[in-house]
Amino acid sequence: MAEITLSGITKDYGSARALDNVTMTVPDGSFVVLLGPTGAGKTTLLRMVSGLDQPTSGEILIGGAPVTARTPAERNVAMVFQQYSLYPHLTVRENLAFPLKSPLLRTPKDEITRKVQLVADALQIAHKLDNKATALSGGEMQRVSIGRALVREPAAFLMDEPLSSLDAKLRSDLRVELKSIQSNRGATFLYVTHDQIEAMTMATHVGVLDHGRLVQFGTPRQIYEDPVSVYAASRLGQPRINILPADLFAGAPWDAKHIGLRPEQIRQGEGEESIVTRIERLGDQTRLHLSYRDHDIITVTDPHTDLSHGDVLKIRPENPFYFDATGARTH
Repeated sequence: MAEITLSGITKDYGSARALDNVTMTVPDGSFVVLLGPTGAGKTTLLRMVSGLDQPTSGEILIGGAPVTARTPAERNVAMVFQQYSLYPHLTVRENLAFPLKSPLLRTPKDEITRKVQLVADALQIAHKLDNKATALSGGEMQRVSIGRALVREPAAFLMDEPLSSLDAKLRSDLRVELKSIQSNRGATFLYVTHDQIEAMTMATHVGVLDHGRLVQFGTPRQIYEDPVSVYAASRLGQPRINILPADLFAGAPWDAKHIGLRPEQIRQGEGEESIVTRIERLGDQTRLHLSYRDHDIITVTDPHTDLSHGDVLKIRPENPFYFDATGARTH
């Protein structure tokens, strides 16, 4: 596997700037997730690395070698798209084996059989190996699409929201499988998603993108515990961080415009009174919706709480984040 280095990557489509001077290193053997909403530039950046699109300016290195001028085939990367792309006239087995039959790889027949079976087992599609691709469900097609990338041993895996079309249980299972495959192989993954659960559970590093700019890069824990802005803080965490006027509570720094409160930064049973407006019981946790001085706050509490709608609960902030008028972190 290989390290991927992006240096000053900018991409313009006419007058629209899709990527703005992105500089980032994907360490060898890491699982890097690009996180952000639709339009943030995640897929565009992935296409730059794959060679499907060329940057307006900047340089890309894979394994220390410049690849900006190379074709996708010359970059030795495997890409999985959001929409599955299979050969409909081939069986699942033939679709999985297809990349290994490339003249560039020259994979022995028994090795092809072994790799196809391993990947099929990992993705829970071994019982479908002799089915035509057209006989599969959408979720099964996407698993085959992921498998076509995994049978290879490229310099890096590039994945564009590969789990978005799957049901919740399968998505959860495949998160575990993909992370296990990445760890066992020491593979380099660059993975696009807007799903923060995927980012928190799979990533060794997260790159937060906003309108084509890389606003923060670090481990999921670093970004969760030390966000550089309101935008970065809002990308991770369930329930979502509460962003409120800084003067809602006493003690805000003079330059703070907003206070950010994650559930664990809200001390319950102390401070000033709030009203319980809604309770969501999710099994392993209970979410509390509170009204405090005409502002809505969401936090979590004991799954077995006996609180109910209309109850009074005292709260106070504990080690909150503070942001200025532009949304930048100040304290």
